[in-house]
Amino acid sequence: MEESHGHIHHMDPEVEYSSSKLGMWLFLGTEIMLFGGLFAAYAIFRAKYPEMFLESHQELNREMGAINTCILIFSSLTMAIAVTAIQKGKRKMAGLFILVTIICGLGFGVVKYFEYSAKFAHHIYPDTNIFFSLYFMMTGLHMIHVFIGLVVLGVIMVLTFKGKFNEKYSTPVEMGGLYWHLVDLIWIYLFPLLYLVG
Repeated sequence: MEESHGHIHHMDPEVEYSSSKLGMWLFLGTEIMLFGGLFAAYAIFRAKYPEMFLESHQELNREMGAINTCILIFSSLTMAIAVTAIQKGKRKMAGLFILVTIICGLGFGVVKYFEYSAKFAHHIYPDTNIFFSLYFMMTGLHMIHVFIGLVVLGVIMVLTFKGKFNEKYSTPVEMGGLYWHLVDLIWIYLFPLLYLVG
């Protein structure tokens, strides 16, 4: 059993990297299609009810949306630095930058919590109208992806500090980085679509 486990652990790193990257890109493709469907629904309903969408989107807090955009863009930078660091064998630096990325993700969640709370305080709910149904669905689904990313990065960070990854084996860190960049990319589309487009 141990020999089998050892054999798996010492499989060709290039083969493991290629298969992991292919799997991640396929997963990211399905995620893009999922959000693409929601973007399409948004476009269709916005064309049908332009006045309602214009009026409703003015209820959103652009400042909070902009702050969260900056947070996620910065977190993508810190994650990219972490990936580069582990590829160079700088384990502690990689772990610290993954930690910074996680803190940014938590900060994003805190801002979103206050934003949601303000909506509920003003009696704005998912069933208020079609715009807010799509707003809560899209931002809520995105927030779920943020939470999943935080859990994944948390595990990767612990394993990084334990020395499980190095310049010869950094595939999980790179895959975690790809996922986090997707989370950032989706928000970059959501922010102008929901908060800025009048």
